Amino acid sequence: MTGTAAATRTEVLGVGLAAQLPCDAELALAPQHPVAHPGFTLVVDVAGEVVTAADAQVGLMHRSAEKLFEARDYRQAMLLANRHDWLSPFCSELTIALAAEEALGLVPPERATWTRTLLVEAQRVSAALSFLAPVAGPSRPPAEALRERFADVLEALTGARVHPGYARIGGVAHPMPDDVRDAYGALAAECVRLADPLSDAVSAYADPFAGVARLTRDDALAWGTSGVVARASGLDLDLRRDDPTLAYGELGNVLDVAVRPAGDVPARYGLLADQVRSSARLLGVCVERLSALGDGEVDVPLPKVVRLPEGTTYAWLEGPLGICGALVVSTGEKSPWRLKIRSASFATMQAMTAALPGTPRESLGAAVMSFPVVMGDVDR
Repeated sequence: MTGTAAATRTEVLGVGLAAQLPCDAELALAPQHPVAHPGFTLVVDVAGEVVTAADAQVGLMHRSAEKLFEARDYRQAMLLANRHDWLSPFCSELTIALAAEEALGLVPPERATWTRTLLVEAQRVSAALSFLAPVAGPSRPPAEALRERFADVLEALTGARVHPGYARIGGVAHPMPDDVRDAYGALAAECVRLADPLSDAVSAYADPFAGVARLTRDDALAWGTSGVVARASGLDLDLRRDDPTLAYGELGNVLDVAVRPAGDVPARYGLLADQVRSSARLLGVCVERLSALGDGEVDVPLPKVVRLPEGTTYAWLEGPLGICGALVVSTGEKSPWRLKIRSASFATMQAMTAALPGTPRESLGAAVMSFPVVMGDVDR
């Protein structure tokens, strides 16, 4: 990627600051948007008023988490893993628990399975609101307030608003109290009420960018994208339906997997908005099922030190940003010999390389914000 006389090379560091760029264009990102993070670095070539090449730089925030896993036991590794995607930390710790359970042949109690499913869907809604609220115009205040309420309820359940540490190998830390369960039911109902006005407001923002930052289906596959980004490019993939874990095998008649072929800014935002509505329905069903189950065990008793049998295990989950996977290689010790995280944002950010060329310079901020990325998930 070398510049020419007609092109200006621009390095965008900490784009959330909306600083003046060397090419005299301002990349305006909503300061509350998750991608507005100082660790985000994007290098673009601009010819005239159009981006001709883009290079999303990764590795600048690397914290060596995967190396640190090797010095921790499996329970400690779960608490470390929930720190890379701070919009859906429970999903990250849960993925490692799923891998350990597969290796050990454990089946968590039914109540734990439905509790886990409820929390995954709650975090799916909360994460979507984080990307939607900054561009939702008149729906922004209720969307931000609703996301805060999700954090409040998570704190009531786990004692933490961001890093819950609630998943356990074989279940969850403790039963969900009835008042917390009912609070999630109220949140689900509020999501349903907000879904239509939020979708309309987001469409009003995104529709003028039709055709901008288009990621084709072939490029979505080539870059390994998943979740909303892949489905917005016409790739019909959702592990909740295609390889169900947790309680998703019983939710097929409620789960709605939407796909849009355009691969542009409105398609990605549209699917994020659809996610609020569809996940709210799933959340409501989980609340009803937990209420019907009543009291019961929520974990499998295990020794103080958990050792996985020698071998390699992979578990994955449809997280809010896409596929969240964990590859665990065990030598029979209390710590993994290797624990590799498959994070959705790593692929999503690099897919901008294919999507951004051809984007008008004035639309670059909107284009970047349409890719749901969490920097800790990129450079864990």
